[in-house]
Amino acid sequence: MLAFIIQRTLQAVFVMLVVALIAFSLFYYVGDPVLNMLGQEATETDRAQLRERLGLNDPAIIQFMRFVGNAAQFEFGISYRSARPVTDMIMERLPATLELAIISAIFAVVLGIALGVYTALYRRSWLSRVVMTVSLIGVSLPTFLIGILLIYLFAVELGWLPAFGRGEVVRIGDWWTTGLLTQSGLRSLILPAITLGLFQLTLIMRLVRAEMLEVMRTDYIKFARARGLTRRVVNLQHALKNTLIPVITIIGLQLGTIIAFAIITETVFQWPGVGALFITAVRFVDIPVMSAYLLLIALVFVVINLVVDLLYYAVDPRLRVRGGSR
Repeated sequence: MLAFIIQRTLQAVFVMLVVALIAFSLFYYVGDPVLNMLGQEATETDRAQLRERLGLNDPAIIQFMRFVGNAAQFEFGISYRSARPVTDMIMERLPATLELAIISAIFAVVLGIALGVYTALYRRSWLSRVVMTVSLIGVSLPTFLIGILLIYLFAVELGWLPAFGRGEVVRIGDWWTTGLLTQSGLRSLILPAITLGLFQLTLIMRLVRAEMLEVMRTDYIKFARARGLTRRVVNLQHALKNTLIPVITIIGLQLGTIIAFAIITETVFQWPGVGALFITAVRFVDIPVMSAYLLLIALVFVVINLVVDLLYYAVDPRLRVRGGSR
């Protein structure tokens, strides 16, 4: 187990170094940070002094090592557009993105697994056929179109929910803000959470259904039924447990995708999160913010994949047997 953790951790560190090199390349090859920070009217002396202060005259390898060291301390420099520390800008918007992503993930995983199990066990019922038909919408339609349709139906036509914004928020501690403690915050979260989690929900549901149908045809399920075990025990304790082994990997990847692609949902609903900040940074070529977002998303995927690998190792006894035989 320890060797497995060390191996996966080293792989995660290598991936982060590669992503850090790509992010550093944005500073090194895209635009001139001195020109972006001082403007066109600056003199050559001012530019030379700033270049020396920023360490841009050092060799590239020294600059890269300095960049990695600062990134490890969550320091990404100063925004070209707002002249504020990038870390402060991210920390202000991170609670909104995490809140949206967590609610969307819970919505997708819980409902996806439940519907997947139901449509597998009762695949001939009319409700299962309706669910499978409706799930085609979540798979086929792009996220931004789903968001626009939900806004038109529930905000414009029915007027039940707000069309944009985060609503009223409550500050907890020094930097965390949440809308889960206010009525307007909860109402504002419903449409973005459904929009962001709908594709993942349908994907998880279809995967669980397919795996469940495959497991239900195996010999050990037939043997469990022959032993006289109740249908509930067979379905939930034997079939579902083995169904979730391959599903864990997909769920982990989809959780990372929820955070990475929250930029589309945040743009549609004007949600004040990190994704919207990244879109603004791309529009104004704000390299520090862009590189920080790239590293942040890479870190999310690396951590989630590491956790998924460990869960897979813990759930699947075959991996432990192989690991012990080496």
